[in-house]
Amino acid sequence: MKQSTDILNTIPKADSKSVQSAYEQALNNFHHKVIVLDDDPTGIQTVHGVSVFTDWSEESMEAGFLEDSRMFFILTNSRSLTEKETASAHETIASTIVKVAERLDQDFIIVSRGDSTLRGHFPLETDVLRTTIEQQSARQFDGEILLPFFKEGGRFTINNIHYVQEGQDLIPAGDTEFALDRTFGFQSSHLGEWIEEKSGGLFTKENTTYISLEDIRSLRIDQIKDQLMNVKDFQKVVVNAVDYDDVKVFVTALIGAIQAGQQFIFRSAAALTKVLGGIHDQALLTRNDLIQEESQHGGLIMIGSHVKKTTEQLRALQQNEEMAFIEFNTHLVLDPEAFQEEIDRVIQQTETLLTSGQSVAVYTRRERLDLGDDRQEEELKLSVQISNAVTSIIQRLTIRPKYLIAKGGITSSDIGTRGLSVKRATVAGQIKPGIPVWQTGDESKFPFISYVIFPGNVGSKDTLKEAVEILEG
Repeated sequence: MKQSTDILNTIPKADSKSVQSAYEQALNNFHHKVIVLDDDPTGIQTVHGVSVFTDWSEESMEAGFLEDSRMFFILTNSRSLTEKETASAHETIASTIVKVAERLDQDFIIVSRGDSTLRGHFPLETDVLRTTIEQQSARQFDGEILLPFFKEGGRFTINNIHYVQEGQDLIPAGDTEFALDRTFGFQSSHLGEWIEEKSGGLFTKENTTYISLEDIRSLRIDQIKDQLMNVKDFQKVVVNAVDYDDVKVFVTALIGAIQAGQQFIFRSAAALTKVLGGIHDQALLTRNDLIQEESQHGGLIMIGSHVKKTTEQLRALQQNEEMAFIEFNTHLVLDPEAFQEEIDRVIQQTETLLTSGQSVAVYTRRERLDLGDDRQEEELKLSVQISNAVTSIIQRLTIRPKYLIAKGGITSSDIGTRGLSVKRATVAGQIKPGIPVWQTGDESKFPFISYVIFPGNVGSKDTLKEAVEILEG
């Protein structure tokens, strides 16, 4: 049953000053390094002034630990990986974290940042992290916190049901297009039932701990801490939240529980990372922030995501008559020779237009490639080939565009790591709510370019068009 967004205003609010005071006091006494493993680059959509590393080498891990910032991100891009690849990556990451943390004698918490509409390798990723760390250190985990609230994207958890905002309606996540994802689909909107569904009954709805909005809004911090202290055997904890103050109240209680000896792993959307990292609000970025040097070349937008919202945003952008648009026929992936010719055509046209000063949007064919039932792994492998082709467009560019936008989590990850060869980027902030911008490092193909990472499922139909208008000036 969908809800009206009016419900968000009917839940009694706590006193924000009291919330902020208790939260700041707790955070000041909390010195764990927060390591965020991001399954695509959009998890930075609430933060600024933090580093993102695109590999998980000891060198990168140590650099993250040694930074002054209390938090750093490691981009795993695991939503584009198979289960086997994901397990292997998380085993290596966990081993490296243990090794570096012990060498530096630095305590830490790990946040597995996943999609706010519940898609991704759950419970696989956190299971592997838990098992590996417990095998290689003295640490034993008591529970796993699930907090998919993400205000900027309209994702709210009320009475343990996770909702996605569409206009003035709140739609249960299990009733949205995201639940129909061919790789990460699900049926349940109640998070306890979702956990049971995803874990194959290993963890049950009844055995899940629920942190209620009533307790959060009543500032029952000691009671929430007591709930957390009673969690054991990697039991799951669902946190209800509709506002950042709710997360701050929860984090205040959480820090108390951690300091009393409880150990947790986190599976969350992007809001929790902002609160755990102590990141203050910052104004949206302007054109002056984003374009340091004027260029005679056009800007480039790469659109890969196939969710309905992305297609609507592309259609709105196409109303801009000053832009050029190139459709990349990705279905030709089934014919290698024709596919290579198509890649060459797209690159040649893009280069010609950018050189002339024309801004260009390259978009993959809007119909998703569907091979039929029980061929999801095969489809995933073909999607990797398509993503490689999209990435190769950036790899082969011989001129630097005025700006670069990538639309879609996997698309933006592949372009960032392999197209731009970024090893370490700094999050500059957001161009629109929930839409982050990297400033690339000096090792990248285009050093210090503003790289806009535009999630597939964020914003209204006009948000992409508005972001381009900001950059075009």
